[in-house]
Amino acid sequence: MTLQMTNAKKPQTRAPKIVINEEELAHIEALAEGAMLRNPALADRLLEELGRARIVKPNKMPGDVVSIGSTVTYRDEATGQNKTVTLVYPEHADIMHQRISLMTPIGVALLGLSEGAAFYWDTRDNQRRLLTIIAVAQPSDTKIGGAL
Repeated sequence: MTLQMTNAKKPQTRAPKIVINEEELAHIEALAEGAMLRNPALADRLLEELGRARIVKPNKMPGDVVSIGSTVTYRDEATGQNKTVTLVYPEHADIMHQRISLMTPIGVALLGLSEGAAFYWDTRDNQRRLLTIIAVAQPSDTKIGGAL
């Protein structure tokens, strides 16, 4: 998976800025560390993202940033298709209900991004896609950790 920031017109080489809720940080780090043996590439990528993230207190978390429990709509710029998913901890993942685990390549890619951010994502079949965050909605009860 490769992330790169873009503006509305042209891709750039830097990854988009990300913001993480400090209350979620310890749990996310524990998930990444636990995944080191099963999926080291994904775990490394998540830890890399956490390392470059701006960590904020829950009351300072912007409403337009993807966090655990957020429902996010993103557009695949190649196809023009929009997809709406909710980012959840692994134990709450349910693809039939569009609840995707943080511990997937797209989950790691979405975490911490804000509306308008665009990034390249390499699919499992090695296709590079440009995805743009269209909308982010927060759950009414942030304590649920993605259990909707």
